[in-house]
Amino acid sequence: MRVLVVTAVAAEADSVAAGLALAGYEHPGEEHTRNALVAGPAFTPSPPARFGRAGHEIHVCPAGVGPAAAAAGTARALALALGSNPGPGSNPGPGYDLVVSTGIGGGFPGVAPLGSLVVSSTIVAADLGAGSPEGFIPVRELGFGRQELSVPSSLGRRATRALGAAHGPVLTVTTATGTAERAAELLARHPHALAEAMEGFGVAETADVFGLPVLEIRAISNEVGPRDRSAWRIGDALAALTDAFAKLPPVLESWTPHDD
Repeated sequence: MRVLVVTAVAAEADSVAAGLALAGYEHPGEEHTRNALVAGPAFTPSPPARFGRAGHEIHVCPAGVGPAAAAAGTARALALALGSNPGPGSNPGPGYDLVVSTGIGGGFPGVAPLGSLVVSSTIVAADLGAGSPEGFIPVRELGFGRQELSVPSSLGRRATRALGAAHGPVLTVTTATGTAERAAELLARHPHALAEAMEGFGVAETADVFGLPVLEIRAISNEVGPRDRSAWRIGDALAALTDAFAKLPPVLESWTPHDD
C-alpha cells in the first residue's frame, strides 16, 4: 500500500509524522519540520516526506490552506509520483493507492467534541454554488458539477473503529464559520454533518481525477459557531492527530480498493 497524506500546514504534517514514527514507520534522510500553524506569506511546496515499513509507504505533504491550494498541492504530489511528463524510455513511479486529507478542524457541538476525531463518510463542498432570494443553491442543482464525493465505505468504517472516531459527512468551506447563524445555516442544509475544514473537497476532487479513493480524517480543535479563539484547543487536536496516525497504519495496510 502506498498512501499520500495531505495536510494544510506543517504543524499538522509534523503531528502525522510523529504518529507514524510511533507506529514503527521510518523516515530516511534529514528531518525538516516547522512547528507553526501558518505557512508564511509565500508558501513554497516541497516533495512529500516519505515514511515506510514492511513494504508499505506513507508520504506526507503540507499543501497549503483552502481547497484550491489543497487541490494544487495534491495534484503536484500525484504527478511527481507518476513521473512528470513521462516520455520514451522514462520510468514513471508506481503512484499511490489512496489519498488521505487530514488536519485539525471545527466540530459541530453535540456530535464532535474538542479533541475528538472524525472520519468522513462523504466530503462535501458546503459553499460551492450560488446565492438566491430563496437561499443557497448547490452547484449540482445549477447544473455545473458536483459538491459531494463519497469515501470507500469499508475503509471509513475500519478507520472509525480503529480510531474510536465519529463517522459522518465532513464539510469543506472556504470561509471558516464564525457565527451561530452560519453554523445553523450549514446544519439546516447538512443535518448529519460532523465537522468542517477547508481542504478536503479540493483533495478529493484531485484524487478522483487521478482515479484514486480518498479519506478525510479531522481532529477537532474548536466548535463550529461563534469565533472564540480563547476556546480553541489546537494542541489537543494536534495530539489527537498524532494518536490517530499511530493507530491508522494497520487499517491502511490491510485495505484494498477491492474491499469496496
